[in-house]
Amino acid sequence: MKSIVCIPTYNEHENISRIMDAVFQVLPETHILVIDDGSPDGTATLVRERQAADSRVHLIEREGKLGLGTAYCRGFSYAIEQGFDIVYQMDADFSHDPKDLARFADALGDHDLVIGSRYVSGVNVINWPMSRLLLSWFANLYTRVITGMPIADATGGFKAFRVEILKGIDLGRIRSNGYAFQIEMNYRAWRLGARILELPIIFTDRVQGVSKMSKNIVYEAAFLVWKLKLTTIFTLGKK
Repeated sequence: MKSIVCIPTYNEHENISRIMDAVFQVLPETHILVIDDGSPDGTATLVRERQAADSRVHLIEREGKLGLGTAYCRGFSYAIEQGFDIVYQMDADFSHDPKDLARFADALGDHDLVIGSRYVSGVNVINWPMSRLLLSWFANLYTRVITGMPIADATGGFKAFRVEILKGIDLGRIRSNGYAFQIEMNYRAWRLGARILELPIIFTDRVQGVSKMSKNIVYEAAFLVWKLKLTTIFTLGKK
């Protein structure tokens, strides 16, 4: 099946070439789409140079930091437009191990959404302070309780979708980012009846570059789960 790996970037000059090499080592036939938000460090320049020599590499350049969620949605739309069957999403900073892509590919034979889960088999996170680990774990517990979604790691960003599921989601209406975006995409896929599998992964916090985490990302996610819940209740009430 024709696949593409979507990688949003902002100032990932140190990582982007290495992550592309690592992805192609695991999935030589896949394509890579980098969605760059106007990185001032020259990330897009490196991708353009690679693109000129490798037809598997694609680039979308956006003006300024427009957010993780809209970057992924733009990438998903591109995958649909170009006739891809499978879309992977991952970070550029090696917090997601490219070797796990092979396991994702195998699992997609029987599933519509595969989630690389930090919590489905214990807690598998490296290099996070305890405060952030607890925040993430309780955020996922909170999400499960409020939405009823049976996913242990709803906020993780290492995933794979069958394009048919993405076609059922109105990507143009999604404006969430960070944790909230991951929750919303999982929730909407779940509500569509997607066959979902959580595969255990080991998440290693970035070694090079700067984390994009902020308090606003946490607040957005906390509000979103109630929005999704209330929207569902209202929709069911109208039927």
